[in-house]
Amino acid sequence: MRPLRACLGAAAAVTLAAAGTTALVASNASGATTALSNRWYAAAPYLMPLDNNPPDAAAIMDATGLKAFQLAFVLAPNGGGCSPTWGGTAAVSSDTAVQSVINTIRAKGGDVSASIGGYGGTKLGQTCADAASTAAAYQQVITKYGLHAIDFDLEEPEYENTAAIKNEIGAAKILQQNNPGLYVSVTTPGTADGTGWFGKQMLLEAKSQGFTPDNFSIMPFDGGFSGAASQTGALTNFNSILQSTFGWDQATAYAHEGFSGMNGRSDTGEYFTQADFQTVLDYATSHNMDRFTFWSLNRDRPCTPVDNNGTTSGTCSSVAQGAWDFAKYSVKFAGVTPPTTTPTPTPTPTPTPTSCKTAWSATAVYTAGNEVSYNSHNWKAKWWTQNEVPGASEWGPWQDEGAC
Repeated sequence: MRPLRACLGAAAAVTLAAAGTTALVASNASGATTALSNRWYAAAPYLMPLDNNPPDAAAIMDATGLKAFQLAFVLAPNGGGCSPTWGGTAAVSSDTAVQSVINTIRAKGGDVSASIGGYGGTKLGQTCADAASTAAAYQQVITKYGLHAIDFDLEEPEYENTAAIKNEIGAAKILQQNNPGLYVSVTTPGTADGTGWFGKQMLLEAKSQGFTPDNFSIMPFDGGFSGAASQTGALTNFNSILQSTFGWDQATAYAHEGFSGMNGRSDTGEYFTQADFQTVLDYATSHNMDRFTFWSLNRDRPCTPVDNNGTTSGTCSSVAQGAWDFAKYSVKFAGVTPPTTTPTPTPTPTPTPTSCKTAWSATAVYTAGNEVSYNSHNWKAKWWTQNEVPGASEWGPWQDEGAC
């Protein structure tokens, strides 16, 4: 997720990771000059600033004390090319919408990291010619927004592509060298034994290139997990993989290890409650792990009804909760006590109900940008699709645009 300090010895790396206070001070186009502590970037939950009914970041900060946000996702253009976009459609070079969100967060004393990749879509590592051109594309993002942190979310379908992963790891190393103090995380799918074959190949690629990020994080969900015990078991197993791959002792491996969870109902129907998050948080802090984050703040809201009709939503969690319950665990990981009282919200006018688009058809062909309605929600196609039910999976071809 971000380039790190190059050529650190194991002992020095542990000391710096544990301290969590490295700050990058740089002049940039966004006007930001001072970084947060690394612990805040390590605690930053994911936020989609342009999709999935983006919540008000300022309201989350007021309600929870959260200071850092992991903005998702930087991708290659849907039509191909080696220039950064948000979600494959909004060019970073001409962006004003995400910049506005960042400005709001920074005006309240917070900051952001940008996340590269994610599940689905075309990644820059797949379309750029080599590591240097991939790094140049990401440097545009760092420079435009004055970033102090970046996340490489390497998963489907990219992490099955050896050349693409070589480009991404190589780019991360270049960014690490060219942006001293940049906090870098690498996130990859988790399995019961830590991570799967492709995740292990990614670690070997990092080793072969001599690249060490602040942490390697796994996502222990969507892989047959059931509650916190299965997640902490996967984290223990992943620690062993880090030890055997890099020759680290257990403490060094934990200092380079991270957790990236999914709040509420996962894509495959697993459920992770607030109690599960507390258990994993206790594990992470007691083992001095470097990172604790989750997908996503867009989902850190109650559904109506609570089970969301048995589907996974991009805009609510499908478990009983108050707004921003899961964000409070990130605040705890950062070492700050969340507010005990909720600020009185500013009254807002009741919004006019959104009209429903043309009903989705199983036989119709849809391309990126087409809109339909299904189950009293409007949906927008992310890419070409036919006979794929809207809402069947958060990672599918349909983006939930809210109730209609």
